[in-house]
Amino acid sequence: MGPAGKRTTIRQIAEETGLSVTAVSYALRGERMSAATIVRVQQVARDMGYTADPVARALRGGRSGTVGVIVGSLADFWHQTLAHALQRELRLHGLHAIIADADGDPALELELARRLADQRVDGLLVAPIGPASGGWVELVARLPTVTIAGRLIGAEVAGEVAFDQTSGVAEVLRHLHALGHRQIAVLSWAVEVSPGRPAELAVVEQAARLGLSCEIVPCAYSLDGSRPLALDLLSQAQRPTAVFCMSDSIAYGALHSCRELGLRVPEDLTLVGFDDHPLSRLVEPALTTVNWSIDRAARTAVTFLKDHLADGAAQRRIVIAPSLVVRRSTAAPSYLAGP
Repeated sequence: MGPAGKRTTIRQIAEETGLSVTAVSYALRGERMSAATIVRVQQVARDMGYTADPVARALRGGRSGTVGVIVGSLADFWHQTLAHALQRELRLHGLHAIIADADGDPALELELARRLADQRVDGLLVAPIGPASGGWVELVARLPTVTIAGRLIGAEVAGEVAFDQTSGVAEVLRHLHALGHRQIAVLSWAVEVSPGRPAELAVVEQAARLGLSCEIVPCAYSLDGSRPLALDLLSQAQRPTAVFCMSDSIAYGALHSCRELGLRVPEDLTLVGFDDHPLSRLVEPALTTVNWSIDRAARTAVTFLKDHLADGAAQRRIVIAPSLVVRRSTAAPSYLAGP
């Protein structure tokens, strides 16, 4: 056993087994030595409490076995679910996740990526919340990176798992239009931090096509952050008949505001989310929203990164189509509902 409070070293294992440091190193990796020697060395290592130092291993030219996972905001329930799904998929492949929270700040997201690179992670899985910059282009050039639900345009990523946000927005607005809604507020976390995102551009395009009045309102990326804004919006004399939230977490905040104001959903206000978090089936009323197959997205992203690390596979891209899930939070506006 190594000294209390200190990491057992390969040299100590070599002294214990009577082998060279090189031989022990090979045996711990299960390479080049006889099966009996590998078993003996690995048993001694366990008995001595040896654990590999991933950073030291990476510095020696090997892999650290760790992958950086950066999500836009852990205050958002969808990003919590994404982080969990990515961590689970990485574990299935023997990889360890280091999860970082950008807290809705694109500059912090890039800084976190740089810090993870300094920790010698093998690669990055990123859900970008801001546009690409020179910093991202430089970083991605030296560290394999796979993006999920967002693009780093101009950066040579190893893989990209994209969501067809344009189709998702179109399905929501067509659904609201068919119900008879014409005045719609769109609560978006991205309109200020990520201008030009396809989802918000699709709102403008589809609203014009369908003859809808859609006001895009900047909103915090969380339940607590969206609630005050929704209270103000829904207290207006000419409030919208429907609110389309670019995150289910935002929709939960809007639902809370409706209850505080005595507004019934969907009788007084129709409410729609955008990522089908499991809680959306449980809130009252159950939330109409858009499903993006998060498990498939996580599985595909990890496969892209794993394959690239294994053989330098060329850039791969997949686009996941949305599925509108209609539940009880949407209905015709009250002036069309009849007596």
